[in-house]
Amino acid sequence: MNIDEAREVTSKALEHLSESLAQGESKVLREYLAAMGRFHRYSMSNVLLIMIQRPDATRVAGYQTWRKLHRQVTRGAKGIMIFAPLVRKAVDRSECGIEIERQKLVGYRAAVVFDVADTAGNPLPSLTHFEGNPGEYLGRLKSLVTESGCAFEYSTGIFPAQGQCSAGKIILLPDLAPAEEFHVLTHELAHSRLHFSARRAETTKCIRETEAEAVAFVVGQAVGLQTNSASWDYVKLYNGDKDTLAQSLQHIQHVSTEILSGITPP
Repeated sequence: MNIDEAREVTSKALEHLSESLAQGESKVLREYLAAMGRFHRYSMSNVLLIMIQRPDATRVAGYQTWRKLHRQVTRGAKGIMIFAPLVRKAVDRSECGIEIERQKLVGYRAAVVFDVADTAGNPLPSLTHFEGNPGEYLGRLKSLVTESGCAFEYSTGIFPAQGQCSAGKIILLPDLAPAEEFHVLTHELAHSRLHFSARRAETTKCIRETEAEAVAFVVGQAVGLQTNSASWDYVKLYNGDKDTLAQSLQHIQHVSTEILSGITPP
C-alpha cells in the first residue's frame, strides 16, 4: 500500500463511519473510539489505518523500536502501513538577531509498524489494568485539572447532576465511586477543553455532550477502566455531514491525547 492508497483507505473508512451513523448504527464508531483509546498517540488517520488493516492490534511500533525494546519481529509478519511525518530543519531569526533552529513539517511518507502479537522477546512494561478502580490515575487526573488552571470542588448543590462544568471551574457530586468519579471528571474536563471557545456556537448541546462522553470513553479504555459509556449512543455525533463528523473525531482525538499524556507515563 502506497501513501495515495492509504489516503483512499482512510477516506473510505470515514465514509463507512458516516454511512453507519446515518443508518442509526453506532457500533462501528464505538469500535473506532476504543481503538483511539489503545492508540491515543496516533493521528485520527493512523488510527483508522490500524483499525482497518489489523482490527485486533493492541500495541504497535516500527521494526527498530521493537529492537530497542529487545523484541524481534517474527519472520513473515505482515506490517501495518501508516502515515509518518516528513520534517526538515528550518532556522528562524529572532528580533534580537538570534538564530533559532526548529523542525518544519513538509509532508508525510508511508511507514510500516507491527503489532506486538507479531513480535517475540522481553516482556513489555505496561499500564496497570483495572476492573472498576482507576487507582492512581484518579489522583493524577485531579492534579491535571488544577494544574491547567481550572478550579475543582465538590458540592451536593449540583444534585441530581453528577458533574458540572463552567468556564474555569468543575464541580463534582461528592462520594461517587472511584470509577464513576474518574469517568465524570474526564467528561467535565473534556467540556472544559472543548466547549468554552468560539466553536461552542457551532455545536448543539447534543453534540457537546456526546463529544465529552466520547473523550471519557477513550480515556477510560486507555487506562483499562470499564466505563458506562460503552452503551452511549455515539450516533449523535453524526449530523448528516461527513466533514462535521471528521471535525468532531479530530477534537475528541486531540483532547483525549492531551488528557492521557497528562496522566500516563511517556
